[in-house]
Amino acid sequence: MIEAALRLTRPGFALAVELSLPARGVTALFGPSGCGKTTLLRALAGLERAVGRVMLDGEAWQDDARGVFVPTHRRGLGYVIQEAALFPHLSVQAQLAYAARRVPPGAHRRIDADEVITLLGLQPLLARRSATLSGGERQRVAIARALAGSPRLLLMDEPLAALDAARKAELLPVLEQLQRTLALPIVYVTHSLDEVTRLADHLVLLRDGAAVAAGPLAELMARPDLPLPRAPGVPDDAGVVIDATVVAHDAAYGLLQLGFPGGRLWLGAAPAPTGTRVRARVLARDVSVTRRAPEQTSILNALPVRLDRLQVDGDTVLLRLIASAPSTTAPTAGDATTPLLARITRRSADALALQPGDALYAQVKGVALN
Repeated sequence: MIEAALRLTRPGFALAVELSLPARGVTALFGPSGCGKTTLLRALAGLERAVGRVMLDGEAWQDDARGVFVPTHRRGLGYVIQEAALFPHLSVQAQLAYAARRVPPGAHRRIDADEVITLLGLQPLLARRSATLSGGERQRVAIARALAGSPRLLLMDEPLAALDAARKAELLPVLEQLQRTLALPIVYVTHSLDEVTRLADHLVLLRDGAAVAAGPLAELMARPDLPLPRAPGVPDDAGVVIDATVVAHDAAYGLLQLGFPGGRLWLGAAPAPTGTRVRARVLARDVSVTRRAPEQTSILNALPVRLDRLQVDGDTVLLRLIASAPSTTAPTAGDATTPLLARITRRSADALALQPGDALYAQVKGVALN
């Protein structure tokens, strides 16, 4: 468990947060520019001198009430920033060896160096110097160097921000593999909702130096009262993230069926073995509701749902729906549920006379695999 209670004041800005973060998986610090994401990350690392307390698994890295402050180089952390900042005179292998030497003799090595090289696909690059690497390759080496020191905590400050779209597309699957494989906590700063939905297990929403909300990603994404910052040029990217399992494949039509607590959904996707765990995203703008089971419709997905609550948002209404069919993934005690969001016009909400508790059907037009 990572525990932090930190305060910092600058001209025109104040940081005041109190957080408990999980000791495994990716925690995303998310919010608009200037909200305090990087400042909080640097304070966790001890690079920014905030006032308060930082604990990792019960060990105090900072506790000003007791006069404790462990310097950054003794905190057992890895730090990755936007620019790779590699040593220009060293080969990739030498970069990793330098980081590995920082592990104290006799200390428990949490991450195997060869595993890091394999995970990040660095074997063909080991003899090359940093000046010969592409931006995506440099960032992979920077991540590997941070991991080669066998850290207890990995901090990442917008590691994809300096890359073009093609390089980001190459590196995101690598980060997903790290998320699934490494048994250490990662705190990840980003202003990209796409990166959040693909990588994060836990979400901290920051605004004006304060944590507006914190909790499991799926829970926060499904809250209609928490309008997350929208991506530039995207009119509406509210939606939910669903952890699902591939339960069927229709080769004739190029479709996969996903099962999750509360229902099943079809989507167009490449074949995947039955039982494969996947993460899917359903946008609120792709969900509509009806009071009767739809018939003779081109929309493949219609789920029985219960209306949990409504949130007026300008000329639209955001509906929080609960899909609650019997579990389709594994036996459970009773019925399992999954939340969905639907965005409809206020006129439609009034015409349907919607009230919390109503039994409805959700028509899902689009599902995307993250």
